[in-house]
Amino acid sequence: MSEAEIIEGLKKAVLNYDVEAAAELAKKAVDAGIDPVKAIEEGLAAGIREVGEKFGRKEIFLPELIMAAETMNSGLKVLEPEIKKRKTERKSMGKVLIGTVAGDIHDIGKTIVAAMLTANGFEVIDLGVDVPTETFVEKVKEHQPQILALSALLTTSMPMQKEVIEALEKAGLRDKVKVIIGGAPTSREWAKEIGAEGYGANAAEAVEIAKKLAQSS
Repeated sequence: MSEAEIIEGLKKAVLNYDVEAAAELAKKAVDAGIDPVKAIEEGLAAGIREVGEKFGRKEIFLPELIMAAETMNSGLKVLEPEIKKRKTERKSMGKVLIGTVAGDIHDIGKTIVAAMLTANGFEVIDLGVDVPTETFVEKVKEHQPQILALSALLTTSMPMQKEVIEALEKAGLRDKVKVIIGGAPTSREWAKEIGAEGYGANAAEAVEIAKKLAQSS
């Protein structure tokens, strides 16, 4: 397979939600000596952006978006270690720390936002789900991200978003990071009330807000 065929294949794998093909083609890209950054940008990321646009136009639904994110991640697992090996770098839009707050184990929305942010050139550190407030504070200190994205899918876990912002203030870190929130029960009004800089109703909106905040930081 030529370089162009491998890269096109990576894009198609995401568009077809083919997890195995994405991993196989990513390995082929590594074996063929293709620049892993190019394989991500023109292959996997191009695919997920197209899927995101289809979702925005309501041509596909949430299950397809989740499958596309999983497909992209299977390819990234192969290509990202190769980037570190080569010490080449993707031109980064900025660093985003993302996680679902304590008391909440919902993963889907956060995972899609993380995949879309990665596809749009952000360096994403995903802390997972049920993340304690002190962990968010520690990781902001450690990684110094431009943006902290807090997900809450339960009305009972929403107050934890506020708690994280208050903890950042106490730690003297609040002015060093922009906070975006998201999740089914949250809203623009809630973001304003707790002092977050942004609110994403969906993954595409979260990416646009992250871009704006990254440019202004």
